Amino acid sequence: MDGTVLVADDDRTIRTVLTQALTRAGCKVHATSSLVTLMRWVEEGKGDLVISDVVMPDGNGLDQLPKIGEQRPGLPVIVISAQNTIMTAIQAAEAEAYDYLPKPFDLPDLMKRAARALEIKRRAPAPRPASEARPRPSDDLPLVGRTPAMQTLYRLVARVMNTDLPVLITGESGTGKSLIARAIHDFSDRRTLPFVIASAADLATMDGPSQVLSRARNGSILFDEVGDLDEEAQGRIVRMLDSFTDTAPRVMATSQADLSQRMEAGLFRQDLFYRLGGVSIQVPSLRERVDDIPLLADHFLARAERDGLPLRRFSSDAMDLVRTYSWPGNVRQLENTVRRIMVTGTEDEITRAEAEAVLGNQPAMEPLVGGGEGEKLSASVAKHLKRYFDLHGGVLPPPGLYQRILREVEMPLIEIALDATGGNQAKCADLLGINRNTLRKKITDLDIRVTRRRKLM
Repeated sequence: MDGTVLVADDDRTIRTVLTQALTRAGCKVHATSSLVTLMRWVEEGKGDLVISDVVMPDGNGLDQLPKIGEQRPGLPVIVISAQNTIMTAIQAAEAEAYDYLPKPFDLPDLMKRAARALEIKRRAPAPRPASEARPRPSDDLPLVGRTPAMQTLYRLVARVMNTDLPVLITGESGTGKSLIARAIHDFSDRRTLPFVIASAADLATMDGPSQVLSRARNGSILFDEVGDLDEEAQGRIVRMLDSFTDTAPRVMATSQADLSQRMEAGLFRQDLFYRLGGVSIQVPSLRERVDDIPLLADHFLARAERDGLPLRRFSSDAMDLVRTYSWPGNVRQLENTVRRIMVTGTEDEITRAEAEAVLGNQPAMEPLVGGGEGEKLSASVAKHLKRYFDLHGGVLPPPGLYQRILREVEMPLIEIALDATGGNQAKCADLLGINRNTLRKKITDLDIRVTRRRKLM
């Protein structure tokens, strides 16, 4: 890897580590904590790649991207940011950033992206007319998170928002599927056109689809919970999609249900499944991104304060309890819980007892860790499995339960073991007590990402 890299970050540790790593890789590096200095280097023609933070003492790194594009067309910029929200990823994509990485980032991953950026000769982006400036992000959009699963989702949303491909957004109730669809529309080239949510009632009559089309024009149509639609409604959607012309609206759909399983069971039309699945976005459940719970809780506390409720904060014990619950209602349930806690107490600090009182009254809300510190893992798993069956309301879960449960247990076990051993597969296999080839096969089958990494804050 060769070339000159301009690094802009107000964190001295990050500047030092990036300078050392890039220099060892064969690059020349100019590092600064000032956007003014960075822009002077760009204007002077220095640098083959820019790596820049967003929030700097003298400005916002994202705001400089259009200027860099005008002065140095084709100069790639990798944005790194501790502002880990979907809006940061979208803004980076809209500002023509070559790539976006959240903090903390994996140094080897960043080095690979830097190497690719130096190899690719980017064409100069066409300047965007002032009349087409993007809307500023809304602080109220609760799509926040710094876990790898959410960062992957953010980058995917940023990539697909200006394509015409249909988007299928799947995930449990309360994860924010419709919010993601709305964000794709609001930050796309269709943002000034209607965003129409087509309900089952809209599709209940023969002329329903034509009315939906007339409302949407060539904006966006969202089929919310498409897996719940009956066969007649599904057929009407297929006929609607078959009639589309070049000026047709963009199509998106959400579903809690696994549509491939419903299709195999004869409950969902195969032709509709393939028409809707241009790009699939899986929204993780809250229990799959436990590390985002404190961030989300703080977001909802701040929102409640803006709504006039008194300033309150979770104690560490209370937050520990909140993190250990399974949250079957996901982000929506967390938001409602935080608001209840805000209005039922008066002290500045939310205690564990307060959290227990609110959480204990919610349905299907058993702690992930069971009733006591000495409870065996098998007892905790048994509680989860019983709740899983209970949530199906007397109907058996879909076939294939054995493999699904094994995968749910096996995947986090291997991921945590890999993390504990720093990505060393030999050590991980020894820790787990399995053959290294077996571990490699499981990593491949479960699509687990393995990185030997050093994390930067």
